[in-house]
Amino acid sequence: MRSYTLSDFDFTLPPELVAQHPAPERSASRLLDGRGPTPIDRIFRTLPALLQAGDLLVFNDTQVVKARLFGEKPSGGKLELLVERVLLGQEVVAHMKVSKKPPPGTVLQMAGGFSAQLLGRWPDADGPLFRLALHGPAGETPHQLMAAHGHVPLPPYITHSDTAEDAQRYQTVFARAPGAVAAPTAALHFDEGVLAALEARGVGRASVTLHVGAGTFQPVKTEDLDAHRMHSEWYAIPPETLAALERTRARGGRILAVGTTTVRTLESWAQSGQTEGDTSIFIRPGHRFQVVDLLLTNFHLPKSTLMMLVSAFAGYEHIMGLYRHAIREGYRFFSYGDAMLLARDDDHAAI
Repeated sequence: MRSYTLSDFDFTLPPELVAQHPAPERSASRLLDGRGPTPIDRIFRTLPALLQAGDLLVFNDTQVVKARLFGEKPSGGKLELLVERVLLGQEVVAHMKVSKKPPPGTVLQMAGGFSAQLLGRWPDADGPLFRLALHGPAGETPHQLMAAHGHVPLPPYITHSDTAEDAQRYQTVFARAPGAVAAPTAALHFDEGVLAALEARGVGRASVTLHVGAGTFQPVKTEDLDAHRMHSEWYAIPPETLAALERTRARGGRILAVGTTTVRTLESWAQSGQTEGDTSIFIRPGHRFQVVDLLLTNFHLPKSTLMMLVSAFAGYEHIMGLYRHAIREGYRFFSYGDAMLLARDDDHAAI
């Protein structure tokens, strides 16, 4: 099998194709049907017609939290926190953007009238993240403080400040479990009309939870992919989803993962047998898929681990050809962009 390096996953994207705002209607986005050798240009709301009774869609039901918090040090220096994970009690784990990192014990004053005490690094003394305790005037929980005073953690390639539109549209219509700092963007295209059409067609629905972390935007810095270390994210698969997967297989239906986060969740379970925990799975060409037959996904950043994942799933040459087609046809890219439907390359099926 061919050995891939980081440069293999690079491509040139015209800046005007980076979507800065969502489509006027969720299901009015474009859908590139890439299941066959020749790409077909469709509209997302036609997705139900492409599926069969007995198929199963698996969604990530994570909910994006307003994880961006602004504040200042005792010296008056400005800082920004991006909460990555809520721990027990009042504690959170966050990225910190500041000119000079304050020492442990420092109490930071946050916009909105609450404080954040720096407790140390995480997950250990040399860790890249910071552990803090958030304290509100009325004893609010971290989730309550973020909901009241935080900002939508838009991706770095979206250049405007978050708005009321972002609070609604950078969230799926079925978001249930708060904890993500980035949306499972392939699911942003679904609205109640599409969900009703899927149900009428006899297509099943199930959910998993993976709290998408800021590491999803972390660049790969080494040409040698073996040297890259993936970020860790928490996932859970409920018993009813495991039962739905088993029923679907028994009746010969297909399993469609909505988004790369769902793929990572299902493949982590298939590898480890664990239905809940942290995963740092790195899916790249050569990976043997054990669960997913079809993948619905948005278009991803050059040189990203997500480009590697979709190349592993549908075949490298096929994916690069689809991206060339999408750029030529003016598809909208990244989180607020259009979607693509892929079939698993048989060469990468489970053995």
